[in-house]
Amino acid sequence: MVLLVLSAMASTSKLLYPYMNYAVGKNVVERYKQISRYLLLNAGTPSDWGKSNRATPTTFGIAKTGSDESYDLDVDKVTRLNGENVYAISYAQMFSALKMPDISFRIEIKPMFEVTINLTATYAGTNETIYQFEISTAKHGVPIPADLKCYSIAEEYLETANPLTSNGRVYVNTTIPSTVRGPALIIVLARSVYQRKAVSFNSYSFAHGSAKPEPNGTFLRLGLLNHTLTASFAQSNVTLLKTCAFTFDHNSTLSRTTSDNQSARYSIPHFADSSPIIIVSTGTNSTTFFTEQIAYPQIPLQTGADFATLKTHAKVSAYTYFVTIDSAIYECIVWIGGLKD
Repeated sequence: MVLLVLSAMASTSKLLYPYMNYAVGKNVVERYKQISRYLLLNAGTPSDWGKSNRATPTTFGIAKTGSDESYDLDVDKVTRLNGENVYAISYAQMFSALKMPDISFRIEIKPMFEVTINLTATYAGTNETIYQFEISTAKHGVPIPADLKCYSIAEEYLETANPLTSNGRVYVNTTIPSTVRGPALIIVLARSVYQRKAVSFNSYSFAHGSAKPEPNGTFLRLGLLNHTLTASFAQSNVTLLKTCAFTFDHNSTLSRTTSDNQSARYSIPHFADSSPIIIVSTGTNSTTFFTEQIAYPQIPLQTGADFATLKTHAKVSAYTYFVTIDSAIYECIVWIGGLKD
């Protein structure tokens, strides 16, 4: 099997190599298409560059090493394309590693459809508060029927709602006891009823009691690499209370592997279902409680050249692919551009 995989990768490289230095005047569109495929079908060098925070690719590609499927991307390589990741590589490093100085490129990876969450009503009682949310699943405004899984988190409290099916819009209630200190967070994972590997997600932070949410990243800088979460403290006197990982079918409370006064580290399980992993940490900085979250792979993302500022000088083509990351399906758009003739 290993020999077959290596042979397939070698065949792909040989097929695409002639286009790497193809004369600009000869079928530019076909050359750009092959380059876009090259980015997604090759693992780069070293082939495991995504897993080490000290590694940068000497040749660029984001395919998963050893996979026998086409357009199967490496979760860590994808995550390191996100500029918000603490281990991100720059576009300059990608551009240099591609070794095609006459073209620029841009990569966007996102779920197959969108999840929108709106808080529509609040019912405050003596011992608890009920929050009502409107949840929509759609693609370019067209409703997408989906199964939903909802998690609500605040302080050390966790509520898991039973899965439900939506035709594109549904209302969900979550109840949080008054004794729980906010702010709170609801996570929604949505799985298409037509394609079980197409899973989208979103989260919504909201006030609970007198505690209002702060922007993500205010208290922690969360970093993902090689199924390890590093939570670096962005403020003094931070105490972490609970860190959990969520997929559509599973959730797990994470245990610290190491910690000090500046950070804590956690091992992320390899869950069996086809789903992104949403990780949430709750804590306090001695006066304020908080929730912080991050997705693994760290998407949606856009990285690369800003063709909006180059459109008058560049010939640009866009190519859309369905890709898999840890067996879940996402949409990937690759823009390739070069100077106009």
